[in-house]
Amino acid sequence: MASSVSREALAGASAKLTAATGTATAAQLATVADEILSVAALLRAQPRLRRALTDPARPGADRAELLRSLVAGKLSEITVDALATLVAGRFSSPSELLNAVERLGAEALLDSGERAGDLDDIEDELFRFGQIVSGSGELAVTLSDPGAPTGRRVKLVEDLLKGKAKPTTLRLVEVALEGFGGRGFDSSLTRLVEMTAAKRDRQVAYVVVAKPLTDSEEQALASKLSDLYDRPVSLKIDVDPEIIGGVSVKVGSDLYDGTVLRRLNEAKQAFR
Repeated sequence: MASSVSREALAGASAKLTAATGTATAAQLATVADEILSVAALLRAQPRLRRALTDPARPGADRAELLRSLVAGKLSEITVDALATLVAGRFSSPSELLNAVERLGAEALLDSGERAGDLDDIEDELFRFGQIVSGSGELAVTLSDPGAPTGRRVKLVEDLLKGKAKPTTLRLVEVALEGFGGRGFDSSLTRLVEMTAAKRDRQVAYVVVAKPLTDSEEQALASKLSDLYDRPVSLKIDVDPEIIGGVSVKVGSDLYDGTVLRRLNEAKQAFR
């Protein structure tokens, strides 16, 4: 979990980036996002650089100048200014800086998707791809293996999604492959789904049912959850016949399990 000081540094960099890209096109924002994520890749590969850029013994201005000297002429001024603002802040550990740069890049990607009017599709595509991966043991193992070359895994994802998903969706899946925020691939993908929903001021509800819900049932469930959480809710529905009947709903850390399978398991425990 990010510390309060790293959250403050990220908020400052995000505000700087938002102000500088107010009139940017979706394509321009996507370029900025790629630049930021390229710096994340550099930090991931160079622990010594991460330590130097978070050294509490060095003034923030010095750390920002170090960053500028490394990327001057290689990245746009907008990107450099935002990253310099970030690096000038305080971090409790070098890994927090990497996580913050990744987060800033992902936010820029989502801003690009929002400007293109694609957020709804991106959210759905990320979730559906996660379902495809979890439904294939071999694919899940391959994409989740941190020891496998990232380039090979990215190529596999491109082959699977190219022409079938928005470019921003594909790029976000690549971010997940890198282990977004130090998470595994599956958790990274889930977090990015939730960030996409949050960009639309929505809460994600993961729903498991034994058979598909009708449109009216979906609307009724979404309405009930929206009232409960006092904000719009985005349903992510997974059909699993093994639960037999009922419904399971997970929102954040809240779990409502009303499945028949759960009740049967509880009955079995009672007779032991």
